[in-house]
Amino acid sequence: MQFRFAISATFTAEPIEPVLNFWGRQLQTPFEIRFAPYNQIAQTLTDPASEFASNQHGVNILLVRLEDLAQFDAPDTVTLDRLESNLNEVIRLVREALPRMGVPLIFVLCPPSEARREFAHEMALRIETMLEGTPGILYLSHEEIQQLYPVAEPSSAEGERLGHIPYTELYFCALGTALVRLMHGLYSPPFKVIALDCDNTLWKGICGEDGPRGVTLDPARHTLQEFMKEQHDSGMLLGMASKNNEPDVLEIFATHPEMPLQLRHFVAWRLNWDAKSSNLRALSSELSLSLDSFILVDDNPKECAEVAESIPEVLAVALPAEADEIPHFLEHIWAFDHVLVTEEDRNRSAHYKTSLEFGRELKQASNLESFMNALDLQVRIQPCTPSQLGRVAQLTERTNQFNFTTIRRTEAEIAALLADGRLESLTMDVSDRFGDYGLTGVALFRTVEDALVIDTLLLSCRVLGRGVEHRVLAHLAREALRRGLETVIATFESTAKNEPARRFLHEIGARFEQPTESGFSYSLPAAELRDLQWKPSPEVGPVKTWIARPLAHKRPDYVRIARELSTPVQVLEAVRCGPTRQQGDQDTEVRLAQIWSELLHKSGISSTDNFFDLGGHSLLAVLLIVRVRETFGVELAIDDVYSVNLTLGELANKIEREQLGDRAVYEALYNEIEAMSDDEVKQLLEAEDPGVSLP
Repeated sequence: MQFRFAISATFTAEPIEPVLNFWGRQLQTPFEIRFAPYNQIAQTLTDPASEFASNQHGVNILLVRLEDLAQFDAPDTVTLDRLESNLNEVIRLVREALPRMGVPLIFVLCPPSEARREFAHEMALRIETMLEGTPGILYLSHEEIQQLYPVAEPSSAEGERLGHIPYTELYFCALGTALVRLMHGLYSPPFKVIALDCDNTLWKGICGEDGPRGVTLDPARHTLQEFMKEQHDSGMLLGMASKNNEPDVLEIFATHPEMPLQLRHFVAWRLNWDAKSSNLRALSSELSLSLDSFILVDDNPKECAEVAESIPEVLAVALPAEADEIPHFLEHIWAFDHVLVTEEDRNRSAHYKTSLEFGRELKQASNLESFMNALDLQVRIQPCTPSQLGRVAQLTERTNQFNFTTIRRTEAEIAALLADGRLESLTMDVSDRFGDYGLTGVALFRTVEDALVIDTLLLSCRVLGRGVEHRVLAHLAREALRRGLETVIATFESTAKNEPARRFLHEIGARFEQPTESGFSYSLPAAELRDLQWKPSPEVGPVKTWIARPLAHKRPDYVRIARELSTPVQVLEAVRCGPTRQQGDQDTEVRLAQIWSELLHKSGISSTDNFFDLGGHSLLAVLLIVRVRETFGVELAIDDVYSVNLTLGELANKIEREQLGDRAVYEALYNEIEAMSDDEVKQLLEAEDPGVSLP
């Protein structure tokens, strides 16, 4: 099933389609793009058969421009109160529609006219507050888009007049890119660890040669450290992988308490002279996190190349050679995006440090059973609340090792499943004598005849090895018995990473194991399962394992995007199939053919071709008029383009005649002024504007 962008807008939004299609090609994920009827957002939100309601795989997008909310009112009756009232009604409809949607909704407040800018800023803040905490909705304001993808003049008066297309092609590139980037951050597997090089990455200089007071924090590295601290606060784990003597690096941190990053921000490090790839493998093992969740940031392209060659699962990011390019570069590495940040994210680094402490003591324990008995494990199992939906969705996206089915779901999908009773949910908060690990487990289940069927059961890797999974299964068994159900059915879908879940199920239910097409099924008697407890695992032989076929790796080229597609101009040139040539390099017909080719998605256009015979229509005709004005400075009339028999060659000739006509007028005026004396020029100007006084 193709990923669908379903779009409803208060204006003509179709010019965004080429941009979305372009990014689909870049991400190797072709998009299906569907537009709701023009300016029918209320109908789209309320109709059970609308594009929004029928979208089952993708995102729904609502594009709202404030002044459009009263465009059918008489101009002298439109007040700010009226616009605000209409906006509140839209938000009410959005909230009522969300439970009926199976995919997230992105609410975009688009750029207003200059006259409404201050009011739009106030409304942007109010919308954010009104939508905050509403499951299944993401809010994107034009101010956020402008910050990432600035466009000096987004508005198009010509497009507005001809076809209610209020924005330039350049701005549609910014808008489309921001939307795809937001979607990518929502759906792509998250990275979890950033491994940082030290010398000339975290700071400028070489600590082993320049000494702790010889290294400096120039503006670029200061920005980098601030950026990485924000990543830490958003839930990324920070580590160091650097070719240094460890005491030298530790002394740098001790000598520079003013640096944004301090040792407390790092969960682990490898500071030695081994290959970066070896050290990253060691960090992966220590943190129990797969290498494909790691990002290496290094100033040395050779080190990045060694990692890319040895462990291609790691995203190796080589910083730009020019230091002043580093801040912009980091802002446009999409792998660093965090669409949803939960309370657990903010505490993730502390939770992992607690988990590492548990692991170290566990290795040193002389008696495993005594160690576990003294653990003071607390597992709080309770129904999922609306405020926890974001974290629950995040766990389905992030958890790989202990995950029965690895079904990935968004917050909107989970909210819809719970709202209509198709599934129920329990969450697990875990703590022990080492600390509180937060919400680290989720169970989604349903009842079918005489069985409780587990749809999803997952636990974060940082709480494994304590017996949490045993308590969860026992709780589900007791819940089944309370409902008069005899069986708990667990399905295991094999992946390349969830072997820990497979071993657990085999350990507790080998005699009930049945192979399926992609894994195993277990029908476990609830009466036996309700008293399940952790106990030391006996030595057992090899476990039957379903070998999962690796999925094709489709990671985007994040570094190329940051270097070559990080501005609206770069995106526009790429959408138009390459850099726009200078106007003097081509004659009018060639340049016009290039515009037709881009609008019609056809090549080999000849002088005798007709625009409408090639697939042109009214919207493309409007876009053609706008492009001609931008490229040639010529204002075409609607009739010029809608002429049935107008060919490329005839339109090029008309554009040239218009240009020559303008040039002749200006040349005649110039010659007339040249022939005048200074006094005559002065008299002419004063006659045109009596208020001017010239010396």
